[in-house]
Amino acid sequence: MTKNNNKEHYVNNKEFLNELVEYKQEVENSYIKQFGSIPEDKKDRVRYWEGKPKIPNYLGDCFLKIATHLSYKPNFINYMFREEMISDGIENCIQYVDNFDPRKSTNAFSYFTQIIYFAFLRRIQKEKRQLDIKNKIMEKSGYDVAFDVDKGVLTGYDSEYNYIKDSLYTKIKNK
Repeated sequence: MTKNNNKEHYVNNKEFLNELVEYKQEVENSYIKQFGSIPEDKKDRVRYWEGKPKIPNYLGDCFLKIATHLSYKPNFINYMFREEMISDGIENCIQYVDNFDPRKSTNAFSYFTQIIYFAFLRRIQKEKRQLDIKNKIMEKSGYDVAFDVDKGVLTGYDSEYNYIKDSLYTKIKNK
């Protein structure tokens, strides 16, 4: 049974790898054109220069598909900041596209999936730190002021209001 190439998030690994190889060859050719030759030692190689070619739309589309599909996995689906996670994943793929070596691995899909996965984890950690900072600011500023609302407005919702206030209070106290 073959996979459907028209599937929304499907990336054909062979086509993806071929496009990466073509892009890396184009980068090397433009590097030779700009600097004369490619140094053997990668540390001597300048990765960014004015003549570096743009990443093809197909590669960008593949990065987007991989990131979007990975964001639908159960461990990432419920985060409010999924769009930021996807953006971070694509940004990291573009940043590290030069590090992929087709001579060492033919599975470009897994290489970039790992890059995106770890970008997602870093974004989750950033957001958790931001939430902790926000909670500490609320604690120091007196969170009761933020929850001071007229009783008439909360008619019928007093129990929900008290639940939120109590959960915040216990969370702050436990830290």
